[in-house]
Amino acid sequence: MIVTLDGPAGAGKSTAARGLARRLGWRYLDTGAMYRGVAWAALDRGVPLDDPRAIADLAASLEIRLEQDGVTVDGVDVSREIRTERITAATRRVADEPAVRAVMVAKQRQVAEREDLVSEGRDQGTVVFPDAAVKVFLTASPEERAGRRHSERAAAGEPTSLEAVLATQNARDAADAARAAGPLKPAADAVWLETDGLSPEAVVEKLVELVAAARNAGAGNG
Repeated sequence: MIVTLDGPAGAGKSTAARGLARRLGWRYLDTGAMYRGVAWAALDRGVPLDDPRAIADLAASLEIRLEQDGVTVDGVDVSREIRTERITAATRRVADEPAVRAVMVAKQRQVAEREDLVSEGRDQGTVVFPDAAVKVFLTASPEERAGRRHSERAAAGEPTSLEAVLATQNARDAADAARAAGPLKPAADAVWLETDGLSPEAVVEKLVELVAAARNAGAGNG
């Protein structure tokens, strides 16, 4: 069984997906970490970010492993480095390329062939797993999302204003929705879940209810 969580940055997708996977005992697929791993490898190996074919070939050659305790690329632990601003900026360029996304979609589907999983990203329910049993579009108001990101950055010792975070977020939302490959948009049959005012635990509870309903529906159809 596959559950997809798509939605804009700051909506709480990663926290919700991890929590749901933990509750169900399933695999959690962090697709963003996979793209970050490709970006890290490109910078590490001097592959030009403006050469889509070279990046796609690199992506196809990489062994990216997502484990509970981190991310490895060809055996190198890159868990911390892929979260730096340097890798974040490079990832945006890498993830925009259709040739790269085609390679990564294939890798993501390979994982789903082996086990039940909760997958999160921006095109999981629309492109990668269009037949997923449960599709959720997880979102929150722009102000709520910016407030969360501002708090995270402050806690990490990265001073910035809430206004700056909101402006950057709005620009990213527009860019994500306009992308030619894997644009951010809800699947036609996705359940919208707004997380304003909800604790992470409450979000996971709602997701567990959706999975239970899907299982019951499947049993009834069987």
